[in-house]
Amino acid sequence: MLPFTIEQFLGVFASYNRAIWPAQVFAYLMGGLAFSLVFRKGRWSDQIIAGILASMWAWTGIVYHLIFFASINKLAYVFGALFAMQAAAFIYFAVSRSHLNFGYTGRPAGFIGVALVAYAAAIYPLFGLEMGQLPNQLPTFGVTPCPVTIFSFGMLLLTTAPVSRWLLVIPFLWSLVGGSAAIFLRVPQDWALLMAGIVSLALLIVRDRRMAPAG
Repeated sequence: MLPFTIEQFLGVFASYNRAIWPAQVFAYLMGGLAFSLVFRKGRWSDQIIAGILASMWAWTGIVYHLIFFASINKLAYVFGALFAMQAAAFIYFAVSRSHLNFGYTGRPAGFIGVALVAYAAAIYPLFGLEMGQLPNQLPTFGVTPCPVTIFSFGMLLLTTAPVSRWLLVIPFLWSLVGGSAAIFLRVPQDWALLMAGIVSLALLIVRDRRMAPAG
């Protein structure tokens, strides 16, 4: 049993989207930059991409979860802390250890990564509108949990070196928690979040094992 109603849940999105405007536009610009840098590599491309992903997780954890969602669900404080931890993880692995290498290889993981990015940025909101959700009640790309998680899975599939399992733990957990909205809150576009978590984790594990040096 959820501690809030569907109406309260959608109301949080409506008030959140009004309050943060035009941050949604900036999020799309940053997401587009991150995606473009996968294909147009520069010296600091990997760090910029990771920084953008980190900022999305930090913003969503602090602003959405702690300030808005906590008004109807006290578990939002836990969610906010986890999202902040994921933001720190992106920074740590990209800057401190340089273990994030983004690029498109044309392999199945890369193809699905592109599909997930497209879904998070374009198909997700269109799906919501088609199902009758009002524009101001839509979970928005780059600043709300489920689109951020789907986008992150897509970007992690667009890597050319093994990805630390620590970077996958929180997104996978959120794919289960947030994906439950597809069932309990009638947010059908979040079925893809459940699938993104399972498919991305499996693909990355298989791909990274193949990349591991023999012996």
